[in-house]
Amino acid sequence: MANDNITAPRGFLASGVSCGIKKSGKFDLGLLVCPTGANAAAVFTTNKIVSSAVQISRKHIKSRTTSAVIANSGNANACTGRLGLNNAVKMCVETAAHIETNPHKVLVASTGIIGKQLPIDKITKGISKAITKLSASGSAGLDFAKAIMTTDTRPKQAIGQIEISGEKITIAGAVKGAGMIAPNMATTLCFITTDAAISRPLLKSALKTSIGNSLNKLTVDGHQSTNDTAIILASGLAGNRLIVSRCPRFRKFEKMLTEFCDDLARQMALDAEGATRMFKVVVTGAATKSDARKAARAIADYPLVKCAVNGSDPNWGRIICAVGDCGAKLKPEELSCKIGNITVFKNGNPVRFDVKKAGRIISQTQHTITIDLAAGRQSDFCYGCDLSTGYIKINAGYHT
Repeated sequence: MANDNITAPRGFLASGVSCGIKKSGKFDLGLLVCPTGANAAAVFTTNKIVSSAVQISRKHIKSRTTSAVIANSGNANACTGRLGLNNAVKMCVETAAHIETNPHKVLVASTGIIGKQLPIDKITKGISKAITKLSASGSAGLDFAKAIMTTDTRPKQAIGQIEISGEKITIAGAVKGAGMIAPNMATTLCFITTDAAISRPLLKSALKTSIGNSLNKLTVDGHQSTNDTAIILASGLAGNRLIVSRCPRFRKFEKMLTEFCDDLARQMALDAEGATRMFKVVVTGAATKSDARKAARAIADYPLVKCAVNGSDPNWGRIICAVGDCGAKLKPEELSCKIGNITVFKNGNPVRFDVKKAGRIISQTQHTITIDLAAGRQSDFCYGCDLSTGYIKINAGYHT
C-alpha cells in the first residue's frame, strides 16, 4: 500500500498490535520509533486532572532527543495514583530496553477509561510484540493509527509535502478523538512526524501555533480530557539546511504544519461521536480577538444550534441567542448573520431568504456560519459538529 501516513517521513518506524487491554481484541498498543533520535515538541491538556502518561511525558519531553513514543488505548491510566505513575514509567523503561536507549527519551500516551489500573503485564508483553512488528511501511503506519482509537469509527491520518532548501520535506501523522473534545487542547491524542531539520525551540513554536489554529479551534462537546497530548518528532533526515530562525523557510514549514493539523481537525469533527456533519463558525467585526474567539465557540458549543444543524434547520434565532449570551461586545442594531452565502439576519433584523436553499446548505457535510458583531475589526473561527441521538447512545453505553 502507498505510504501516506506516519511512517512516510524519513527515519521513522511504527507498529500497532493487540495486547489485551480491549476486550474486543482490537489493536490497543501503538509504537513509534526514530532510531537516529529526533527533536521533539509537545503540548498537553490544560485540565488540572491529568493522566500518569501526561505527567511522565511532560518530564521526558525535556530530553535533548526523543527515540520513541509508546501509546495505548482502552485505558486512560488517569486517577490511578502512584501505581499509575509507576506503570507509565515502566512502559517507557520496557520500550527503551528493547531499542537500547534511555527511558527518558521515550514518551508515553494513554487514552480510554478513567480510573482503572493498566494491565501492565499485558502491556509489557505487547511492547515486545510491537517491537517485532516495527516497519517503515504504510501498513505499519496504519496499524499505529488503529491502535490509538477508542470511540473513533475510523483511523484519522494526513500527509503533506513541501520543498525547503531544495529538499522535499514530509509531514505526516495520526490523530484520535471523537468525544471529550474542546479547545485547550481540542485533541485527545495526536502524533506527528517530519523529516525536516529544525531546531527544538522552533519546532515547539510551530507546533503551538499550528495546534492553536486548528485542533484548538475544534469543539465537539465542550469537554477536555485528562489525557490530551500532541507530539511532533523531527528526524532531520530530509537534508534541508537546519532551520534555526524565523526565516521564510520557518514560515513555510509552520504554514504547512498548520494546514496539516487543520486537515486532522476536520477529520475529527466529521468523526465526532454521533456526528453526521460539521460546521465552521466565522466571527468578524469583533472588538478584540478574545471576543471573536468567545463568540465563535459559544455558537459552536450551543446545543440548540448543534441540534438545528442535525435537523438541517436554518434557525438563525438560536445563533443570535448564543452570540448575545456569550459576553462579547457587539452592536445589536448592526449584527448580521449568514449561513453559507445566504444572509439570514442583517443590521439587527431578520431578512427574507430561501429557507429550503439554506437548509440544503446545512445538510451538506460541511458548511460555514458567519457572524458580524459590528464592534471592531478582529476575527476568529471555531469548528463544531451537529448533536445527534448517536452522541447520547455512545456516551450512555461507554463506561467511564
